[in-house]
Amino acid sequence: MERRTKIVATLGPATANSASISSLVRKGVDIFRINFSHGTSADHEDLFNMVRKESLSLKQEVAILADMQGPKIRVSTFKDGKVSLIKGNKFILDPDIPEKHGDENGVGLDYKNLHNDVSIGDIIIIGDGELRLQVEEISQKKIICLVLVSYEISNNKGINIKGGGISADAITPKDIKDMEHAVRLGADYIAFSFIRTASELEYCKSLLQDLGSKASIVAKIERVEATINAEDIISASDAIMVARGDLAIEVGASEVPGIQKKLTKIAKSLSKPVIVATQMMESMIDNSVPTRAEVSDVANAVLDGTDAVMLSAETAVGSYPETVITTVSKVCKSAEKYNVEFLENRNYPGCNHIEKQVAISAIQLANNVNAKAIVALTESGRTSLWMSRVRSGIPIYGLSRNIQSIRKMKLYRDVFPFYFDVTDSPYGLVNFNTVSFLEGLGFLVKGDYIVLTKGDYMGMEEGINAVKVLEVGNVRKVV
Repeated sequence: MERRTKIVATLGPATANSASISSLVRKGVDIFRINFSHGTSADHEDLFNMVRKESLSLKQEVAILADMQGPKIRVSTFKDGKVSLIKGNKFILDPDIPEKHGDENGVGLDYKNLHNDVSIGDIIIIGDGELRLQVEEISQKKIICLVLVSYEISNNKGINIKGGGISADAITPKDIKDMEHAVRLGADYIAFSFIRTASELEYCKSLLQDLGSKASIVAKIERVEATINAEDIISASDAIMVARGDLAIEVGASEVPGIQKKLTKIAKSLSKPVIVATQMMESMIDNSVPTRAEVSDVANAVLDGTDAVMLSAETAVGSYPETVITTVSKVCKSAEKYNVEFLENRNYPGCNHIEKQVAISAIQLANNVNAKAIVALTESGRTSLWMSRVRSGIPIYGLSRNIQSIRKMKLYRDVFPFYFDVTDSPYGLVNFNTVSFLEGLGFLVKGDYIVLTKGDYMGMEEGINAVKVLEVGNVRKVV
């Protein structure tokens, strides 16, 4: 059984070389994430080039997701790199403390307006949630806090406010510069961090349009405000990422599973792909086997209907990147056996578009005739995206002559994209050549039924208006 859920792997020091990239593709990576929070522009360019080179060598397209850093809301640096804070002591956050001058009494801030975002009694969380400070006094830009938990804090740890409220712009000058670089390098997806409103995404879209880019926008949901504005944000995005790290810090870890399910359900209803991220297989950074809880976490994301699961440190700096991919792939395939949605008479949200109706009709028809496969001849990949929103248990082959569309389809669950130039076939041979192509790949045998969607005018982005049922071995050539 082919794996339907997609795998996103982050590149980093452990895998930033051609041999590792090639191996990860062969193990099953569909999308590589390049984190623009780390490295130089030259480093990012090297990674893009290596991915494209190895993809070409293996004759297997993979997508690249460029992940923007977002606002840098962090403490500055300490004299000795770190200090130990004692519960009950006072600690000052002050943007006027210079770099490398932090000590047990206080530290500087990269984000200069934190004092405007907090109130007396607020809980400031630093790092991954271990250090908690309660705001006792605000004196101009100084925030005087009470240490609630003894903890060792080191340089450049991230800052969150429990319950949200940080007002920093989601799109920074660095993000704009990095986005322009990612566009020049040919990113397929660009993820924007700490999104709070749909208007921020509309701004990102306008920037991409000005650059002439067709990259898709991924909204990272990791702020309280984003969960409140979820439907508008998802509508404005091309895909979302449930970024559970910062999200858990802001809303509390116990709230994240429910929010994850809610976001997945909304995104599915709006025909938007979902990536679930953060600590999927965290223990495999240092160990060759996952915990049972991690296996359940990945499986539950699959059962919820996510399109992709993402690995971060596990493949970026971990000791077993290839083993992680193999393990995640196995877990996904096991969970998918229990994740078939049986189609009944019901309404599909957002299906007032003719092409969407054709896509949904194809899924229903394929189930009724016990089809072996569903095939979408598509320029943009949209038809296969709409099909993939319904879990039918039938593989969807997205055939396109557009390389970028093929790469984008790598994110869509249940979709297996391949290069196929429909314009190479005379109109009367399109059905025959399509079936022959899939037979040649070993996906079909004589007697199988497939459901094919296409348009009257081949090679155009719009116009999918036909559904065909074809029997392999009995497709006529029409000359």
